[in-house]
Amino acid sequence: ADVQLDPVPGSPFDVAMSQFGVMFFDEPGVAFANIRAHLGAGGRLGFACWQAAAKNPWYFASVLAGILAPPPPPLPGKSPTGPFALAEAEYVRKLLERAGFVDVALTTHDISVEVPGDALVDEAQLVFVGVPRERMPEALAAIDRHLAGFRLPSGLCRFPLAFQIVTAHNPAG
Repeated sequence: ADVQLDPVPGSPFDVAMSQFGVMFFDEPGVAFANIRAHLGAGGRLGFACWQAAAKNPWYFASVLAGILAPPPPPLPGKSPTGPFALAEAEYVRKLLERAGFVDVALTTHDISVEVPGDALVDEAQLVFVGVPRERMPEALAAIDRHLAGFRLPSGLCRFPLAFQIVTAHNPAG
């Protein structure tokens, strides 16, 4: 089912959760109103989304700018999507309130993780985002240069992660 559009009769859910997925809705107002309609009275929404790109320097899209074609503008009536589409707290608050949610709360988190570089991006992901096969060596070299700024002597990379946890409620009847 497409959570952005498809109905689920009877409001059968107590909780709706997402981990870094809701920022890809191209109609977020419609999507959140639909999710709220799936929740029973007093049902809860919780999701994780990234804070601003500037607080997440690990994000690699900028190093691929000359390799990937720029994304097309959204179609009329659609919103831009992507990892940082819900980064602005006040926008998210108003979006959820317009969708009918109450008690909207956002809690920011800033942590660092130490992981292998391919935990961030690998060749399969580069294919998924549209890197042409003939430009893959160039893309991998650009990614390697980008990761160098995060690489530790152990070979792992330390990435700062800035995200937020958003919670809200469907009104209780």
